Amino acid sequence: MRVALVLLAGLAFAATAVAAPPAVVATASAPSGVGPLAVTLTASGEPASYRWDLGDGTAAEGARVRHVYAVGRHVAVVTATNEGGETAQAQVEIVVSKRSVGLSAPRVAAYDNSVALSGALRPAAAGARVQIYRGGIHVASAPVRPDGHFRALVRLRVPGAYHARYGAARSAPRLIRIRPRLVTSLSRTTPVGGMFSVAARLVPATAGSLRLEVRRGGRVVARKRAGSNVSLSLVTTVAGKHDAIVTAMPSPGFLPARRALATAVVLPSLSLGDSGPSVLALERRLSELRYALRGVDTIYGADTLEAVTAFQKVHRLPRTGRVEPGLWRLLGRAGIPEPRSRGSDHIEVDKTRQVLLEIRGGQVARVVHVSTGATGNTPLGTWQVYRRVTGFDWVLWYPLYFLRGFAIHGYPSVPAYPASHGCVRVPMWIAPQLFAGHGYGATITIYA
Repeated sequence: MRVALVLLAGLAFAATAVAAPPAVVATASAPSGVGPLAVTLTASGEPASYRWDLGDGTAAEGARVRHVYAVGRHVAVVTATNEGGETAQAQVEIVVSKRSVGLSAPRVAAYDNSVALSGALRPAAAGARVQIYRGGIHVASAPVRPDGHFRALVRLRVPGAYHARYGAARSAPRLIRIRPRLVTSLSRTTPVGGMFSVAARLVPATAGSLRLEVRRGGRVVARKRAGSNVSLSLVTTVAGKHDAIVTAMPSPGFLPARRALATAVVLPSLSLGDSGPSVLALERRLSELRYALRGVDTIYGADTLEAVTAFQKVHRLPRTGRVEPGLWRLLGRAGIPEPRSRGSDHIEVDKTRQVLLEIRGGQVARVVHVSTGATGNTPLGTWQVYRRVTGFDWVLWYPLYFLRGFAIHGYPSVPAYPASHGCVRVPMWIAPQLFAGHGYGATITIYA
């Protein structure tokens, strides 16, 4: 009886063992990583057939399955089925993280300067290289350090949005604007009558266009607009500070730029033998004030010295024949000398100031440097021309006789003081002109 019970129990145990589900274990070669992540899934245990629900909407069969997972959290479930149709399940979790790359960059950079573009790759991939792009144009690459950080130096010449790439990962774009370079030139000083020249160039030429203004005393005296190059030249007529303001009107992606320059228009000292634009400015002003000149040119010749001396005489200045800053300033505010008489055309000789005034239509037409009698013997009064000699009369050049042997005539030496024997000496070059303009009966008035 006991043997039978043992046998029955053994048979019952055997039946129960055959009906047990298969044992199965699921493993993943890379349960976590950066997507897209390739994973090998393995099912192990008793012999069976295996079917996988890969956890991302796809399925596969087999004890060993290879699958690429996208970013996310996935649970792969394997179902094992033995020959008896019994099933068992096992699962494994796969976590796929997204790789990210960040980029930091300055908002503004000077043209052609090198700037650092830096960032971090997460998770880190030490030794890998992050690529830097401006739009779709590759500009640099940078190695990734063990901590995930990277840094690249980029010489900036073009504005735009820069971003970093690593595989499918992209950083947010960083817009960098460029500050262009203004190259300018302007002399620090310019003499009156000289050429005031200012030039500016925008680098790069694509950065925009330029506007140039020249101001004197806060007032705009010249203005010009151009592309990336602009220049302006002015003849200076007034001393003082002149400002040149250059403004860049930017193209997209570039910043505006502005530069203020200054130059001093100075009053140069001038004397016999000098030449240049300042002499021309001097002669033009003397001519405006009716001081006799042989010509308005750029040469400080004897006629210029005589005109300057006549101006000094009229204004009771030292008779040096030189031009100093004080004389420039007086020239700027002086007027045409006034005649003693505004009657018909005539000649006046001022013995005190040693000048001759030629009067036409009641106005001074010409002021001439003269030298009268050394002893003061040139007679005072009003006379008429009674004798005229063309050319030389002894040593007198084109004389106009008005009383006995007294005459207005040309002479090689006309000093700044009374030096004649009593006549009125004038420079040789102007004597024929006075002679031609005043015939017999012309009025000559001499006063002190």
